Amino acid sequence: MKKRSPSAKWYTAGIGGVGLASLFSDSSHEMVTSLLPTFLTSTLHASAGALGLIEGLSDALTGVMKLAGGPLANDPKRRGRLAAGGYVGTALATAAIGLTATVWQAGVLRAIAWMSRGLRSPARDAMLASLAREEHYGKAYGLERAGDNLGAVVGPLLASLLVGLVGVRGAMLVSVLPGLLAAAAITVAAREATRLAGQAKERVRFDLRALREAGLLRQLLPIAFFEFGNIATTLLILRATQLLATDGRSLTAATVLAIIIYAAHNAFGALVAYVGGRWIDRVGPRIVFGCGALLYVFAYAAFAASFRSWLWLLLAFIAAGAAIGLAETAESTLVARVVPDALRGSGFGFLGGVQALGDFVSTAVVGLLYAAVSPSVGFLYAAAWMVLSLIALGVSRRRRMAG
Repeated sequence: MKKRSPSAKWYTAGIGGVGLASLFSDSSHEMVTSLLPTFLTSTLHASAGALGLIEGLSDALTGVMKLAGGPLANDPKRRGRLAAGGYVGTALATAAIGLTATVWQAGVLRAIAWMSRGLRSPARDAMLASLAREEHYGKAYGLERAGDNLGAVVGPLLASLLVGLVGVRGAMLVSVLPGLLAAAAITVAAREATRLAGQAKERVRFDLRALREAGLLRQLLPIAFFEFGNIATTLLILRATQLLATDGRSLTAATVLAIIIYAAHNAFGALVAYVGGRWIDRVGPRIVFGCGALLYVFAYAAFAASFRSWLWLLLAFIAAGAAIGLAETAESTLVARVVPDALRGSGFGFLGGVQALGDFVSTAVVGLLYAAVSPSVGFLYAAAWMVLSLIALGVSRRRRMAG
C-alpha cells in the first residue's frame, strides 16, 4: 500500500465519499422502512406477524452476508466493486417494494436489499481503513456513523412529506434516487482506495486462526456481551408510545410524539458519533466503547421505569442515541486498528456476524420478556448484558496491563 505524507490531512474526498454514501443510503432505505408497516398491513393486507417474519429473516440474512462478504473484501482491488454493487442492489431492491402486489414479493425484495446491505458493509469498512491514517481512524469511522444516523432522521422525514404528494407506493419508488446517489459517492471513495492500494492483492479466504493470532477474538468478548443487550429501536418506540398514551393523550398523538423523540435519538446519535470519533483518536476505542455501554445501562433503566413524562423518555432516547453513536464507532475503529489490511475484510465481516447474531437474539428475548412478563424485566435483562460488557472490558484491560 502506498505511503502517505505525515502532513496529510485526515479528511479526503474518499473519506467524505464514504460518509455521504452512508447518509444517502440510510435516507433511502429508511424512507421505505418507515412506510413498510403501513404498506404491508394496509395496502397488501398482511398481518403484524408477517411484518415481523420479513424483518427478522432479513436481519438474519444481513449477518450471513457480512460473514460471507468479509473474505471477499480482503482483496483491496475488490472492495470498491463490492461496496458499489451492494449500494446499487440495496437501492433497487428497496425501491422495488413499491411495485409489489403480494406479501411474498415484498418479503423477497426486502431480503435481497438486506443481503446487499450485508455484503457491502465489510468492503466499505475495510476500504475506509485503507483511506484513513491509523491515528485518524476514529474521526473517519465517526464521520461514517454520523452519516448513517443522520440518514435515519432524513429518510422518515422525506417519507412523511412524499406520502402526501405521491402516495405510499410513489414515495417508495422515489427512494431509489438517494440510494443511487450513495452508489455514486462510494464510487468516488473506491477510486481513491484503489489508487492507494497499488498492486496489492490478497487471497479470498476466511482465516479464523489468523484473526485469533491478530488478537481480534479477545477484543470481541466485551463487544459480544454488548450486542446481546443491544435491542432493536422498535421496542424503544413501542415502550415510549405505550407510556405516552396516558393523561388524555390519544394513541395517535402518542405515536407521533414517540416518533419525534426517536428522530431526536438519531440526530443526537449522529452528533455523538462524529464527536466520539475525535475522542477515540485521543484516548482509544476501549474507553469510548465503555462509555457507550454505561450510557445504555442508564437508558435501559429509564425505559424499565414507568415514568410517563415525555421529557424523561427524551432523555432515555438521547442516552441510547449517544450510546450507539459511541459504541459503533469504537467497534469499527478497534477492528481497523487490531486487524492487518490483508485480513481486514474478514475482521469486519466477523464483527458484523457477531453484531447481527447478538442483535437478533437480544431483540427476540427482550420481546418475549416484554410480552410474557413485563417491559421492565425485558429492559433490565438488556441492561444486565451491558453491565457484563463493562466487566469484560475491565478484565481485559487489567490482563493487558499485567501482560
